[in-house]
Formats: sequence, C-alpha cells, structure tokens
Amino acid sequence: MIKMNDRLAAAVEAVEARIAPRLGDIDRLIDANQWKVIQAFQRHRVSDYHFAGSTGYGYNDRGRETLDAVYAEAFGAEAGLVRPHFASGTHTIAAALFGVLRPGDELLFLTGSPYDTLHKVIGKPGDGTGSLADWGIVCRTVPLLEDGGVDWESARAQWNEKIKVVAVQRSRGYGWRPSFSVNDIRSMAETVKRWNPDTIVFVDNCYGEFTEEIEPTAAGADLMAGSLIKNPGGGVAPTGGYIVGREQYVRLAAYRLTAPGIGADVGSMLGATRSMFQGFFLAPHMVGQALKGTVFAAALFESLGLTTHPAWNGKRSDIIQAIRFRRPEQLISFVQSIQRASAVDAHVVPEPWDMPGYENPVIMAAGTFIQGGSLELSADAPIREPYTAYMQGGLTYSHVKLGVISAVQRMLDEQLL
Repeated sequence: MIKMNDRLAAAVEAVEARIAPRLGDIDRLIDANQWKVIQAFQRHRVSDYHFAGSTGYGYNDRGRETLDAVYAEAFGAEAGLVRPHFASGTHTIAAALFGVLRPGDELLFLTGSPYDTLHKVIGKPGDGTGSLADWGIVCRTVPLLEDGGVDWESARAQWNEKIKVVAVQRSRGYGWRPSFSVNDIRSMAETVKRWNPDTIVFVDNCYGEFTEEIEPTAAGADLMAGSLIKNPGGGVAPTGGYIVGREQYVRLAAYRLTAPGIGADVGSMLGATRSMFQGFFLAPHMVGQALKGTVFAAALFESLGLTTHPAWNGKRSDIIQAIRFRRPEQLISFVQSIQRASAVDAHVVPEPWDMPGYENPVIMAAGTFIQGGSLELSADAPIREPYTAYMQGGLTYSHVKLGVISAVQRMLDEQLL
C-alpha cells in the first residue's frame, strides 16, 4: 500500500473519477493499434522460424527481412530497416539524415531547435567530427511561434532550392509546446510538397509511435526514424532503432548503417529478433498504459496547483508529460521519487550531472530493465529555468500511479508543495 495522507487520498480519488472517460478513449486506441499490428504479422506470415538467430554476415535472414516488412506495413510505409545495430534514437536519426543528404545540400528543421542530442550531429563547419556541417551540409532552423505552431512566414523566407530535407520533430523534447499530431505533420508535408515536390519530409518519431491510430509515414512523410527502447520496442527489445519510409530513402539509410553496396542485406541480428518481434506486438498496449499514466499525472498535479503540458484532457501525440515546478528542489525531489518507485535500482539516488550530448546538467530517473528504456517509467529534466520535469513511459498504469503518488506524498512531507 502507498502511504497517503488524507489530502492526497482525496485528491487521487477525485482525479480517478474525473479521468475515467479519457482512459476509456485510450483503451479504444489500444484496440485499434493492436489489431493493426496483428494484421501486419498475419499478412507477412510470421512464424516461429523467423525468431531464429543468424551469425556472421547474416545472409538470407528471413526473420530480419520479415521484421522490416512488418514495421513497414504497420506504419504505412514502403520499406523498413529495423536493427539492433542502431545504438540509440540519435544514431538512427543520424543514419537517416546522412543517408539522404550530400555536401552542398541544406536541411531545414521546421519545428524549432531539435532535441539536445542532435546538436552535435548538426555540428559546426570544420569541427572535424564528421558532423553534417563538417560535411558541408547547411542546417537551418525555423523557430516555433509562441503558441508552439510552425512559423510558415519564416519558413518561406528561408526557403531555397538547396533544401533537400525538411525535418519534423514530433515530440516536444525539452520544449514547453504541444507534440505534433499526425494531422499536423500531414499539413506540413502538403505545404512543403507544394513548394518543392522533391523535398524529403523526415520525421523524428521518437516517443510518438502508437499514440494515434496512424503514423506520419501513412500521412505524407517520406522518411521516419525512432528508437526501439522507446515506444515500438514494447519494453522488451533490448536495443535498436528503426527507419521506415519510401524504399529509395530507406535503402540510402541502410547504406549509411553498413556500407554502400551492402545496405540491408547483411547484419546478423545478435539473438534479438524474437524480442524485437514480441516487443512490437506488445507496444500498442504498453504505450496505452503509459498514456494513461500521463493523464493521471497531469490531473493530479493540476489539482495541486501546478501547471502541466499537455493538460490532463489535452490532445496527446507522444508519451511525454511535462510538469512545471516553482523551484529546483521540487523538480529534483520529483525525479528522485520516480527512481525510488522503480522495481530496478530503487535504492539509487539520481543527482544532476553533465551528461554527454546535453547543454545543461541533467537529472534522470531510470530504474529500468532496459538501460535508458524510456517506455518504462522514467523522468528527466535539465536543471535550468523554468524548472520543468519530463516524465515518460510506464509499462503498467499501476506503476505510473505508484511513482506519481509517491512523489507527491514526499513533496508534501518535505513541505515542498
């Protein structure tokens, strides 16, 4: 049992009654996405022999080829590339961008500054790291409007014939803005294609998979990437990433992952094929559990006078819940409480530190079975004003409730709320 004082117990009871209809909506979303994934498995005749491992070059690995096809089918794309060899979402996104961009091309980030870990991928001219800028690829950014929308006037002013790729970050990242829905991305793609039908629309889909009934590649995006230790891995895949989209662009990304002329035809799966199939099967349900947790967290913190984004009844297109605190002590207490509620490493006390790829000290709660697995309950925050924590994941709704209630009770005990 969670120890709650009377004030918190009453707040939790009221919140659960208020959000019940919203949780019902999420159950219907889970059904739609679960059935879509099963249909993709059935259409490609997935069988237990597809789970067998391969070694060496991995030639003729039918499991690997079928996994690619299942992802492409479920995500409404022509082709897929799903591999344990992608070390992170950043690595996967970099492979996609380097795959389709060439020296002299330009890349336009349409949705503001991208997630912090991509800044070093973008780089600076002559930095010697092999960044995009080091290879002579110009990167431009269109800052978002104050309401979080795309500044089309600014985008049009920056437009030129050298822009090869327009990039969209679906998730809010470390931003106080709405995540972009699939319909938002459809409108972006339509506008860009009117300006130049040959421009590649790329979507960083991290944290967004299965939060709606269709994915951006079914709504006009040409290329899309994400991480398997986020939504599509279902909390089961041990590592990896995916790229889906138009066949010609996925092929180019595969050349970046391995080498030109080799592409997707080699690469033993390191014994991960079964878990990657099973994780994808489980992902719609697990994402739904995380979404329920974000709704509960938002509603509870709002009832206590804090500001959240999105609001408990707001539109969601990723699994991230932003909670704005008044002081850094509140933020740190919240993140530490999420860690204490974990089944793994609950005894560890996270502290802010200078994490590679980030511009400010970051505190992270990550008591996860998969290291860094952010479909599992986790929370992180840069230590900078305004003091905003970003909670994501939760393989079970019950676990999210435990973490959030424990955090609130601790803050009440410490007179931080």
